[in-house]
Amino acid sequence: MSTEPPQVSDLGRAVEDVREKVQFLVQEEIALALAEVKEKARRFAIGAIFGIVAGLFGLFALIYVVEALAWGIYDFGWAGTTHYWWGFLIAAILLVLLGVILGFIAARLVKRAIPPAPQMAIEEGKLIRETIKNPHPVEARVPGSDGGEER
Repeated sequence: MSTEPPQVSDLGRAVEDVREKVQFLVQEEIALALAEVKEKARRFAIGAIFGIVAGLFGLFALIYVVEALAWGIYDFGWAGTTHYWWGFLIAAILLVLLGVILGFIAARLVKRAIPPAPQMAIEEGKLIRETIKNPHPVEARVPGSDGGEER
């Protein structure tokens, strides 16, 4: 009897090689998706922090601005001589309008970050699937291109 290990056939080596490469591709795709989600979450968190801080500074400043505006409206006589509350009402209406405008802006900024779908990883996964299904090489896609030839 021979003490040598059994020889692995060429087919066995090929299967093992394919298995290793597929495992590597899957790990790379997971890493890509994770990196994309982390980047989007980081951008969202930074935007939210800046928004909260800006909102606090704005709130503190608005207290003084609204007070000055209300008394200014009263002093200019726009609220009559005995009805100073009109000045506060006009200032409150201006604050509501400003709040609505800033709310729409904040919603647009937050909407850009949600959902944090890993678009690059999804595209890469589709490309790998097409490559496995189609024995002929598939041309790499450039984001934003229509896939047509130049004229």
